Amino acid sequence: MDPILDFTGKTALITGAASGFGKLLAQELGKRGAALVLGDINMDALNPLADTLAEQGVKVAALRCDVSSEADCKAMVDAALSQFGHLDLAVNNAGIAHGFIPFTQLSEEVLDQQMNVNVKGVMFGMKHQIDAMKVGGGSIVNVSSMAGLGGAPKIGAYSAAKHAVIGLTRTAAVEYAKRNIRVNAICPFYTHTPMLDEGELAKNREQVHAMLASGCPMKRLGQPSEIVAAMLMLLSPANSYMSGQALAVDGGVSAF
Repeated sequence: MDPILDFTGKTALITGAASGFGKLLAQELGKRGAALVLGDINMDALNPLADTLAEQGVKVAALRCDVSSEADCKAMVDAALSQFGHLDLAVNNAGIAHGFIPFTQLSEEVLDQQMNVNVKGVMFGMKHQIDAMKVGGGSIVNVSSMAGLGGAPKIGAYSAAKHAVIGLTRTAAVEYAKRNIRVNAICPFYTHTPMLDEGELAKNREQVHAMLASGCPMKRLGQPSEIVAAMLMLLSPANSYMSGQALAVDGGVSAF
């Protein structure tokens, strides 16, 4: 195995692991030697994934995790330490979107939902993940968005939350660099995940997808495998001098 992508002996924690980026990343890290602690609120989807990985020889623990709950975030870290003895990698992937809403029609309810999941999930996750990494170091990747790097018409509450993710990422990176803890964010453009293809954003799917793709120089949406490839690079122990970055994986959108 290429040593850059060899995670043998590492323990990785992934939130939102039942689908989308989280599921694919779990599969990729598992076959590259990592032990896995997987969390999601959808245990009906998470348990079969964990069972399949275990059948393939991957060491895996699956927990119900509502990332808006600090207790649930801490429980995931506790599981990593109790079952595998250490935590080396963490990916705060769990998140929610909201439908297209003009700025002046955004409600307190929508904003609260975004902050509770997309911001608290990263804050509480990192709080306990960093504590577990203070001795041996580690790498954390937070899933932000291109909406966290610039304006995002009609998804204003989501954009605000994803900007916050980048702020938390950079702050933690600076505070804990001396502990050999790297913290980065990944900022995908619209990608074919259940959040886009099956959720509120899926209304008038073909028309909406065509509209979104028209704003990308590559004239297409992203594929989960393309985002996960960048996540693996960010997590790699060989990528030891990169921290505090918000990496755009966007088909060239940010080059405008």
